[in-house]
Amino acid sequence: MTGDDVSSGYLLSLAAVVALLPVTLLAWRRPGIGTPSFWILLAVAIAGAGTVVAVHQGHGWTPGLSQALWATIGACLLLFAGLGALVRESLRLSILLLPYLLLLGLLATCVAGLPSSPISVGPATAWLDLHIIVSVSTYGLVTLAAVASLALFLQERALKAKRPTAITRALPAMTDCEALEVRLMAVGLFVLGVGLLTGMATEYMERHTLLVLDHKTVFSLLAFLAIGALLLLHRLSGLRGRRAARIALLAYLFLTLAYPGVKVVTQIILA
Repeated sequence: MTGDDVSSGYLLSLAAVVALLPVTLLAWRRPGIGTPSFWILLAVAIAGAGTVVAVHQGHGWTPGLSQALWATIGACLLLFAGLGALVRESLRLSILLLPYLLLLGLLATCVAGLPSSPISVGPATAWLDLHIIVSVSTYGLVTLAAVASLALFLQERALKAKRPTAITRALPAMTDCEALEVRLMAVGLFVLGVGLLTGMATEYMERHTLLVLDHKTVFSLLAFLAIGALLLLHRLSGLRGRRAARIALLAYLFLTLAYPGVKVVTQIILA
């Protein structure tokens, strides 16, 4: 990676952060959520993140930390926009989601200069592309579910303490948070299962083995088990509230360790 490439990477990432900033600020004005201005600014943020991903992946998938973070941000924004169009109440999660994505964007900008090389694969290219799309989608879905879980956690704590805050008043109602958490986790479990299968197919075509128990695979399996346990307990025993939120956040932690976590280890800790 040349000096010009590093400089352009920083500038492109910074421009995407700037594109994400207006909708984040608007989200903190509760009357601004769901207005035409909100949707326009959300589209600008999606375009900014999408441009970074498109430029970085123009010559093949580059497994760098900055690229992974921007792919995550783009996926979360797209899925959030789709969810908001279907369930208007979910837009109120933006007060938690968008500042978090902004922080991820700032982190992605800080590490934009770390060296990384495109993955080169032979016959498994199509499977790898599918696996990457599914993996990013899974992480985006579980991120949204984790935000809904955090909102549920904050709402229940404020209710028990009888001290609502400006943030909890802006969040969806507890019943809406719980419904979003369960539905997003259910879809996330299905997509994660597809991701594990496509990963196995890629490994088989490249190394003639179905399962390699590396860092990413182990934490992905733990996330799959945690989400499965959450949904099973919710169905059988009515598990809900902060206890369910803790399991959902644990599953998100496992996926974070599996997806961007491995980038941190390979590009920063072991570099």
